[in-house]
Amino acid sequence: MNRFDYIRPATAAEAIAAAAQPGSAYLAAGTNLVDLMKTGAARPERLVDITRLPGLDRIDWSPGGGARIGALVRNSDLAYDPAVRRAFPAVAEALLSGASPQLRNAATLGGNLLQRTRCAYFFDTASACNRRAPGAGCDAREGENRLHAILGWSEACIATHPSDVCVSLVALDAVVEIEGPDGAREIPLEALHRLPGDAPDQETALAAGELIVAVRLPPQAAAVASHARYLKIRERTSYAFAVVSAAAGLDLDGTTIRQARLALGGVAAKPWRARAAESVLEGAPADAATFARAAEAALAEARPSGDNAFKIELARRLIVRALSDALAGTPGQPPALPASPFAAPAGARHVA
Repeated sequence: MNRFDYIRPATAAEAIAAAAQPGSAYLAAGTNLVDLMKTGAARPERLVDITRLPGLDRIDWSPGGGARIGALVRNSDLAYDPAVRRAFPAVAEALLSGASPQLRNAATLGGNLLQRTRCAYFFDTASACNRRAPGAGCDAREGENRLHAILGWSEACIATHPSDVCVSLVALDAVVEIEGPDGAREIPLEALHRLPGDAPDQETALAAGELIVAVRLPPQAAAVASHARYLKIRERTSYAFAVVSAAAGLDLDGTTIRQARLALGGVAAKPWRARAAESVLEGAPADAATFARAAEAALAEARPSGDNAFKIELARRLIVRALSDALAGTPGQPPALPASPFAAPAGARHVA
């Protein structure tokens, strides 16, 4: 680990001023950043500790039912908040499917949004990685790549974004509130992460020094609360990143789909909003045939980036399963294995 300066500002303005200097990085729980620093994949010259900034650890509700979630709200606190679980159950299910309880107790929502790819070639400083070292090349292209991207990838980078909760938040039209050297602004979460193109090192739309202060969920997102699920295929049942995941929500008028929400994870360098699939679903009957057509639309542009053609069919099947489970209704409490297609029946206790 390289030497670095450590700063703990008292206000957001002080933090932004410090982080605007070249070589700076924000530090919250550090569950991703510290690992990257240990391997040398990240080498910040200055850490700006934001854990003591006031007002960023709250969940505030609007009169219409929307929520404003501070960037320092812990994943566990968010997942177990009763109001969040009622209004946005897929968010809670996604959070409970990620990492271990110990990490969820430390990790923050803002940090989850900004976690880096888990591509092994990104972590390995002996490997060529355009995301870590622009112009170095991409060893993943000819390497072990069965878990890499099937949508939105380029010859320069085939990495995927690892977050679970980002997938459910993108499906619900979450908005990111940002403060920076040039003032405050907000952008849709769907626009926060960038596809690699020719510049995979430019991972987000954030400018130097900009700080995520909150994520806002609109009241309309609660319209699918009674028919919402997050499902995740992983290589083991706990503490594993998604091979493919899906967040699905349905607003029904009898047996007709009035509104649909669908986003995928583990398939691209950003959470992937499947808007073509939503267009197929809306106004159509809520049945297996419609779900199959939606899955085809969602993956119409998918193509393997290596030895991962299986992920396309896997994603199709997971979309159908997520939509079917959403149609069956949101469980009253998270299943014993949150987000797993192989979980116990809805209502099984997930704690002793």
